[in-house]
Amino acid sequence: MRTIADFFQKSPVDWVLFLSTVPLLGAGLFTMDSFIDTSNYFFSRQLIWIAVSVGIFFLFSTVDWRFLKRTDVLMALFFFAIGFLLLLFIAGYVAKGAQSWFRLGSFSFQPSDPVKLLVIFILAKYFSRRHIEIAHIRHILVSGFYVFVPFVLVFLQPDFGSAVIIFFIWLGMIMVSGVSKKHLALVAFIGALSFMLLWSFVFAPYQKDRILTFVNPLTDLEGAGYNARQSVIAVGSGGLFGKGVGFGTQSRLKFLPEYETDFIFAAFAEEWGFVGAGILFFLFALIMWRIIRIAMHGASNFETLFAAGFAIFLMSHVAINIGMNVGILPVTGIPLPFMSYGGSHLVTEFAGLGILMGMRRYARAAHREDVANEIVGV
Repeated sequence: MRTIADFFQKSPVDWVLFLSTVPLLGAGLFTMDSFIDTSNYFFSRQLIWIAVSVGIFFLFSTVDWRFLKRTDVLMALFFFAIGFLLLLFIAGYVAKGAQSWFRLGSFSFQPSDPVKLLVIFILAKYFSRRHIEIAHIRHILVSGFYVFVPFVLVFLQPDFGSAVIIFFIWLGMIMVSGVSKKHLALVAFIGALSFMLLWSFVFAPYQKDRILTFVNPLTDLEGAGYNARQSVIAVGSGGLFGKGVGFGTQSRLKFLPEYETDFIFAAFAEEWGFVGAGILFFLFALIMWRIIRIAMHGASNFETLFAAGFAIFLMSHVAINIGMNVGILPVTGIPLPFMSYGGSHLVTEFAGLGILMGMRRYARAAHREDVANEIVGV
């Protein structure tokens, strides 16, 4: 038993966390491949992305990330990322109505995904150095400015889903950093008041209709609400145990679009039912718990805040994707972590986990024994 404890104590990798992602990856692959009898483009490409992502995970777990505490390094990365987002408007590839991609031969890359990680780093750096005076309202405004620039550039692509994730990262890290809730409420009140004024005196009727349809797409079942409606039907028809692998009629008969990406949860739930969906929830909860443990054992406020921000990043993706699949949130094109087809988001997710493993290498020594003891049950 002590040998096992020594292995987990010395290994920078949280194997419970890593192994929790494997069933999710498998569930995504099964769902992509279950409705097609011939060679599956999405399945084969996703295997490549999984191999690349896992390689990045283990590579990043060997890096000492304390160099990112330097302001000059983070600012250089920030301006480089802003330049990349601006370049999209000139050389970006348009897909699904958004100019959000760079085309690299037969592969595409979406810069907004790694930018989310950079936003987490910048906010972790900013809040970690100001934890004593964090209650001042200027920290909401300054941190908001750092986030506002990439938020606007992503929003204008237009990629509203990624812009919302960036906003939630900022909001979540504001709340965990100790910023005054009164000041945050004041900012929220000003934002709500501004929206009300725009709604009453600025927005044209067609603009109001677009907003209402976006918020509740089920009001337009023949147009924007079609995908949402088919997704709700797929989830509901799965019942307790599902229809079985390959027997999801919504996906097999092509009623449910984008079942490899945006609506993969609905396709999975139709096949595996409530029990299968419950297993997914358990795995996501396990991943979140392990990340929160890493946050609690961070070597400094910087590592703790990065881990918290990454947990917010993943939780936002999971909540929004599943919410739109069951019809309670607008359809925004947010992928489900570790399951939806796509290389950019998958690489970003495993890169973030790898960074956490790298930070775990120099975590507080006092907690190393606690982690090992928990795993072996002593």
